[in-house]
Amino acid sequence: MDEAVLEIREFHGQGYQPLVDYAAWRVALLRWAESSLPQKIRRMERHLRTDEVFVLLEGRAVLVLGGNGPRVGGIEACAMESGRLYNVKCNAWHSLLMSREALILIVENRDTGESNSEFCELSEEQRQQIVSLGEPSV
Repeated sequence: MDEAVLEIREFHGQGYQPLVDYAAWRVALLRWAESSLPQKIRRMERHLRTDEVFVLLEGRAVLVLGGNGPRVGGIEACAMESGRLYNVKCNAWHSLLMSREALILIVENRDTGESNSEFCELSEEQRQQIVSLGEPSV
């Protein structure tokens, strides 16, 4: 197929992989990585200039949210359903727990990265709340 007409991209590794960048937006895939285990999550992130859209394609996943204040607030968990669109708003603290089979589609601004995102270390109490959620299983 002529790539001037159609690009076909896939990803079979672990973690996050951008696959298509165009103008101001990016589409990426996220697969399970050890860093998505509940006991490995030590901080949350938020993006200062973009919402971030997540779509669960396979497996199970939980969006872990921490409000939109200057630091992570109360921990909330949102179990994702396959095929539904989850738009994490600009400035909202978030992280993900994923089953080992999980595959998540992500749409965000193309320039999203450390230069326009913030990271907040979690308190021991917040970390324990996340650990208590457990690893999503199929």
